[in-house]
Amino acid sequence: MTASSHRPGETERSGRHWFEDVADTLGESYLKYSFTRGTNQEVDALIEMLEITQDHGILDVGCGPGRHAVAFGERGYRVHGIDVSERFIEIAKFRADEAGVANRVTFEVADARTFRSPEPFDRVISLCQGAFGLSGGPGSGALIDPDVSLFANIMRALGPDGRVAVSAFSAYFQVRMLSDTDVFDADRGVNHEYTVIKDEDGVDHDSELWTTCLTPRELRLIAGAVGLQTDAIHSVRPGRYVAAEPDIESEEFLLLARRPR
Repeated sequence: MTASSHRPGETERSGRHWFEDVADTLGESYLKYSFTRGTNQEVDALIEMLEITQDHGILDVGCGPGRHAVAFGERGYRVHGIDVSERFIEIAKFRADEAGVANRVTFEVADARTFRSPEPFDRVISLCQGAFGLSGGPGSGALIDPDVSLFANIMRALGPDGRVAVSAFSAYFQVRMLSDTDVFDADRGVNHEYTVIKDEDGVDHDSELWTTCLTPRELRLIAGAVGLQTDAIHSVRPGRYVAAEPDIESEEFLLLARRPR
């Protein structure tokens, strides 16, 4: 069974993002993958890096099944999470209820590329290719840099002195570690991966993933194009968010930026 089998342009016509099929197939099994086990370290590091206080409201863009949002809520922070997947939002709401944080952690189904926040947030996060980095697949149409619209929406959602943390998959790492099931589009910086994912019953499904990969220079340029001021870019790995200089060995880059005064 194929979890994602769109032809180019199909998503654009139907209005359905290609990742929704992947999320529907994964369901709660997403939280069993190894890259999700470092959530607590990542949240604690972001609290320090972004100087988040209990007075700050946090927007989690591409929140998935709510692992970061719920972890922030368990520490007493107010969070609103958005994700294009109805299934992931359903899981996120359930997890917030179970953790007893539904009074301060809320979720809604929304496309990060078109979402308009009705109120400003003090901090915005977009992590683990939950939204940023997933716009380069089927349905991206004629857009050259579809993720720029996501950055623009982050900028719009930021209040005065607002700060952001966005992770992006490293183009350096991806090119070095290409497998036989990867097809890397050097012109667009998008890696097309043929892989197998497990559903909630542990059944394997053939799937396709499209991940936009970037360099630190590109992250600075995109941030600057929408008016964000870059504070730092670190090389990070799941469960290892530290202040490390960019390298070619780590899977992701973490951009820290702010709205200029």
